[in-house]
Amino acid sequence: MIEMLRDIVGAAHVLTASQDTRPYFTDWRRQYSGSAECVVRPASTAEVARVVELCAAHGVAIVPQGGNTGLSGGSVPTGKGREIVLALGRMNRIRELDRLNDTITVEAGCVLANVQRAADEAGRLFALSLAAEGSCQIGGNLSTNAGGVNVLRYGAAREQVLGLEVVLPDGRIWNALRGLRKDNTGYDLKQLFLGAEGTLGIITAAVLRLHPKPSASATAWIALASAAAAMELLAFLHERLGERLSAFELLSRNCVEAVLAFAPGTQDPLARPHPWYVLVEIADSGEEQALRERVEKALMDAAERGALADAALAQSGEQARALWRIRETVPEAQFTNVKHDVAVPISKTADFIERATERLAARYPDVRIYAFGHVGDGNIHYNVGPERLVAERAAVNRIVYDTVAELGGSISAEHGLGQLKRDEIRAHKSPLELELMRRLKQTLDPQGLMNPGKVL
Repeated sequence: MIEMLRDIVGAAHVLTASQDTRPYFTDWRRQYSGSAECVVRPASTAEVARVVELCAAHGVAIVPQGGNTGLSGGSVPTGKGREIVLALGRMNRIRELDRLNDTITVEAGCVLANVQRAADEAGRLFALSLAAEGSCQIGGNLSTNAGGVNVLRYGAAREQVLGLEVVLPDGRIWNALRGLRKDNTGYDLKQLFLGAEGTLGIITAAVLRLHPKPSASATAWIALASAAAAMELLAFLHERLGERLSAFELLSRNCVEAVLAFAPGTQDPLARPHPWYVLVEIADSGEEQALRERVEKALMDAAERGALADAALAQSGEQARALWRIRETVPEAQFTNVKHDVAVPISKTADFIERATERLAARYPDVRIYAFGHVGDGNIHYNVGPERLVAERAAVNRIVYDTVAELGGSISAEHGLGQLKRDEIRAHKSPLELELMRRLKQTLDPQGLMNPGKVL
């Protein structure tokens, strides 16, 4: 098997030595680790197809892997059977950029930041943006339906895709790289593979939607007395600024303190601490000064209404980047605790935080909550410390997930199910939903060789 794989991709790109394979076998958070027979690094869709066909013939499972930045254990092997890791990082070409059609066609191994840069150089915006964008890859982003900070305005990864190229579990290539906004010819098959975490096939390329690049932007750091006040402010700013509101990121004071302790040189944006903050990004066409004046007026009106406690408007690009560094450093600054990536209706965000915190505090008096995330779309990263509660993960999860269900939410907003939530999802989806998912899996992957042990 190893020799045949080397014949397909070249001997240098079939890794078997432990020092070479180790980074591919453990997830970013070091929560999941499993062995596989090798790591295969194809350079083209044709090579992927030949590898998949070979594995299907020999009954060997395939774990597709992008940048391995996932948080649910979906991109690493389980070690429970014959598996290979298929790392797509060599497939990193930008195949086409069509300025008139506002599309960019890229291979699955393209790093997200490189796609953003290519769009920017063409005077366009690729809207998907998240903290791991310097190392995560498009294939992984699409396979997990990644969210990020711009979902409020542009939608999640699913909304950025017009066409896909996919290698199916039997090695056939489905080429649907169509840059069409309208294609009403039956089932929208690409949606099956978006968010499927590589369990139905391997995304090898995609046609992605581009947007006009804003010519003006404003970044504000706003202090609030409560999470409920943040939701009221969101409604107010939506009324005043409309679609110009690109990002609305919530952070509890605990998150900010964790960043200040973790990252030397980081400064508290305001003179005194407040219980909650939002980081707001507003973007538009036209002159920067006109946008800033509009934002300043909206913030002044909000302050007069008592809708905010304090605010700082970045006066330069460097100041804006410093504010975003605080937000982007939060995941690393509180690395070891019980993490949750949940979604509730936007109107229920504050209710969720309040109820879950009260219930956890009743059981764990020393509980420390690190709540942050993209609350403009109802997504909260609700992390529970101190570190000792990691040993109580099951009980903590039960409280959090029951509260999410009570409010009609989801236990995974943007990180996927992977291994982490594969069993938990059975309590939150109806038997019919699970049956339909299993039927799809059985139809497309009857041998069960695509990323086994994940999602289902």
